[in-house]
Amino acid sequence: MEQKKAVLVVSFGTSHLDTLEKNIAAIEQEIGKALPDYTLRRAFTSGMIMKKLHQRDGIQIDNVPQALTRLCSEGYSSVLIQPTHVINGEEYDKLCKLAEPFMKELSILIGTPLLTTVQDYKDTIHAVMAEMEPPAQDEAIVFMGHGTIHYANATYALLEYMFHDLGWNQVLIGTVEGYPELPQVIRRLHRMPQVQRVRLHPLMVVAGDHAKNDMAGDEEESWRSQLEAEGYGVTCVLRGLGEYESIRKLFAQHAQNALQD
Repeated sequence: MEQKKAVLVVSFGTSHLDTLEKNIAAIEQEIGKALPDYTLRRAFTSGMIMKKLHQRDGIQIDNVPQALTRLCSEGYSSVLIQPTHVINGEEYDKLCKLAEPFMKELSILIGTPLLTTVQDYKDTIHAVMAEMEPPAQDEAIVFMGHGTIHYANATYALLEYMFHDLGWNQVLIGTVEGYPELPQVIRRLHRMPQVQRVRLHPLMVVAGDHAKNDMAGDEEESWRSQLEAEGYGVTCVLRGLGEYESIRKLFAQHAQNALQD
């Protein structure tokens, strides 16, 4: 009898239905396409988001234990878990701990987040920059990452360093909840006297609350408003990483790599 196999795609989640479809669902479909012999399932790790989706929209999404319990009850014996996380931070650690109790009942493999190996950084930079307009001479591209108190926050500094090493010197990275923050980004912009314009992009899988409000919002504390107050012309691009076809393919490759390794 053939073993039943599933791929469980795990995301932090979003309550914005537009970006859910354009980003998370699109990544899931890419992974499903790469693994046609696997049943595709979804789980979120944010209890707050799952509760909001259920109460507001009547949408029920499993958390990781619920999804794995369901797969066990349906007779699946092999599960590949592929996260849509960008970094190996708290959410990835949480996912691994949640999956551990099920490893007695299921054969479980866990794929890696987007930015794990040195090659991942290079691939991500090439993927993103191939799908966007390069910065003009008087323009800088600033990515907004989430940031974390986890030691994986060092990812953002490494990524910016590699952007510059690959020739994209007018690309900067800041975070909402880590380091560097916007003041450090502005200080580095001041060292580029030729830059008069800034293009803001989210460095997150979805363009949700942080992108729509913290990055592009009308409030004085938004990144757009603060950069405009510094005299820069600002353009906001509300496009999550899941909207880049090449990024979706990288997540699918991570899932395939987990099977091979």
